[in-house]
Amino acid sequence: MYTLADGNPGDHGVDNMRLLRTGKVKEVYELDSERLLFRFTDSISVFDKIIPSKIPYKGECLCRSAAYWFKNCSQISVNTHYIEISSPVEMIVRRVDILPYEKITPASKNYLIPLEVITRYYLAGSLWDRIRNGKIPPEKIGIRATPHYGMPLPEPYFELTTKLEPVDRKLSIEEAMRIACLSREEIEEIRETTLKIDEMIASKVAPRGLIHVDGKKEYAFDHQRRLMIVDTFGTADEDRWWIKKEYDTGNFVEFSKEFVRQYYRKIGYLDRLEHARTNGQPEPDIPPLPEDLILTTSNLYRKSFEMITGEHLPS
Repeated sequence: MYTLADGNPGDHGVDNMRLLRTGKVKEVYELDSERLLFRFTDSISVFDKIIPSKIPYKGECLCRSAAYWFKNCSQISVNTHYIEISSPVEMIVRRVDILPYEKITPASKNYLIPLEVITRYYLAGSLWDRIRNGKIPPEKIGIRATPHYGMPLPEPYFELTTKLEPVDRKLSIEEAMRIACLSREEIEEIRETTLKIDEMIASKVAPRGLIHVDGKKEYAFDHQRRLMIVDTFGTADEDRWWIKKEYDTGNFVEFSKEFVRQYYRKIGYLDRLEHARTNGQPEPDIPPLPEDLILTTSNLYRKSFEMITGEHLPS
């Protein structure tokens, strides 16, 4: 088995294509005016910082997980930009424009909606941090009893952040509608589509012993201004997963890169980073992962891929 992350050419050969942009975990190449190629790397990022460590098999796990969910979306009549996988770490997708805020209008078509859509089903992650620190009153998300980590939320908690800004910024519904030029009906369609996809995800992974805790998604409008889900979702990067049998006994075993986030919280890096951002100071460089954690993280991505999709990676 090969991976392009290790430098081997795929069917299209990235040397013959124009690199459009390099993201935190993937490179985007131009195939033609209508198609792009995503090349997934073994890089890993947390808190909008790229860690100077490579995680073996991560790119393949993300590429194949995302493809699995795109294919399942077709079965529930959700429009996507996915075309096909062309190698274990390459995916071909329909191309959409990335427009600055000032060029988006209510009539714009075939463009990336500049929002990240986050939906949470359990009290965990940054939502737990905000509840615990008093930044969000429990009543705001429907919690009437004493909140505790891992509790199911009374109803899905829907959040929106920026997509095209250097650091993700939380948005009100009204500001999200304004910067993306969305109508009330369109923002509601995004919410309903997200819930529909997550219902499908939860039903697929439950028999494999997983709980879908939360996740983020991105959307675009196609040439007819029909909503379609884009980028990637349902992976160990975009979503949080717990092992149900462990959850039932009060343990929270993560099948996501939250495992890595917790390491940087533990060593105090997140506190230093947030202090720098709050005070307008230069951000500290993120240190590499220790070698033992690189191996642990690689194994976690492999195992999470197999439990999320029910498929297996070659040894």
